[in-house]
Amino acid sequence: MNADYDSRGDTIQIELAEFRRPAYGGDVENGAVIVSVHEGRPLMLDVIGTRKHDFEKPLRAAAERYELDAEALIAISRATLAAPDRPVRLELGERIVD
Repeated sequence: MNADYDSRGDTIQIELAEFRRPAYGGDVENGAVIVSVHEGRPLMLDVIGTRKHDFEKPLRAAAERYELDAEALIAISRATLAAPDRPVRLELGERIVD
């Protein structure tokens, strides 16, 4: 998973898969997150206005709607905020169960 935080635009772009062009974008939580979809598969998320509101709640809603890993989306979002205006890559392994 790749992401980037644009500090000027105050947006996080999370790329879930490589793609040429998504078919449509669906908004979550009144446009706080835009999910680009192709053939029913989410490819990218744009998190809009991270300074204005809690971005985790809309990410959780998007994850639930599109069957994504909310913890991974939040982790990469936090990483991009910590290193703005630079690409960030996150790889998560399987959950370790006791």
